Amino acid sequence: MSNWLIETEELARILGDGADRVVLDCSWYLPEADKHARDDFRAGHIPGARFVDLAEISDPASPYVNMLPDPALFAEVIGGLGIGNETEVVIYDAGYVSARLWWMFRFFGHDRLRILNGGWRKWRAEGRAIETGDAAPADPRTFRATPAPERVAALADVSAAIASGSVTLLDARTAARFDGHEGSGYPGVASGHMPGAINTPWALFFDAAQDYRFVTPERAAEIFASAGADLERPIITTCGSGVTAAILGFMLDALGHSGWRLYDGSWHEWGQQADTPKLIRPTT
Repeated sequence: MSNWLIETEELARILGDGADRVVLDCSWYLPEADKHARDDFRAGHIPGARFVDLAEISDPASPYVNMLPDPALFAEVIGGLGIGNETEVVIYDAGYVSARLWWMFRFFGHDRLRILNGGWRKWRAEGRAIETGDAAPADPRTFRATPAPERVAALADVSAAIASGSVTLLDARTAARFDGHEGSGYPGVASGHMPGAINTPWALFFDAAQDYRFVTPERAAEIFASAGADLERPIITTCGSGVTAAILGFMLDALGHSGWRLYDGSWHEWGQQADTPKLIRPTT
């Protein structure tokens, strides 16, 4: 399995050992869900965990959701959670957001982090200790954010990649949204997919029979292969708003592919452009 993962058994063993470590709940819901994960955190979370809202570490000025913030904003929020550059961060959630935080931390130069395999669902299913209420106040730390722009793709990069046909473009959305048979998930955003994109839905990379642990690298390779994805070419991952695209990148990393890029604007940006092609798969 990936070296970026930590199992529930190990986390339970090291909780409270005094190490410079922060356990971070990054659960999040799409706007259409009409609820907030902070309320879930108050109802129950891993003891000592802190909560980070994806909206608070996204660009507030962008017309596109969940876009990378400037380094100063990320550093301010993360430092305010008691995380410094030497702090080990253990990320977990109740769904599919942890890989996005993993990618964001790495984009800003922080590699001392792991994702809890199976996340909150596995922790709770095993009957492990739970706290309720808000997190205890954190002592702010200095966090220096150093961006790595080579990890991200912009709209122009994706357009050029499609035109050249030289890049493998992987889309993590559900098949219904990729095919254009279901709404985009965001009001006013068109449906469909980009020319040449390959659909590898994010949910395939979690094993529901194993408390939603990530699938093995071998299984991930099979999923990519069955979709016809050429992993020997440069790779760009995309999705609805740049969140689940990071799951594909996480699995690519487990397979030894470290040079992939994430299209940060993803479909939320692409779908709102007047001049971008948006393909709909015919129904049979």
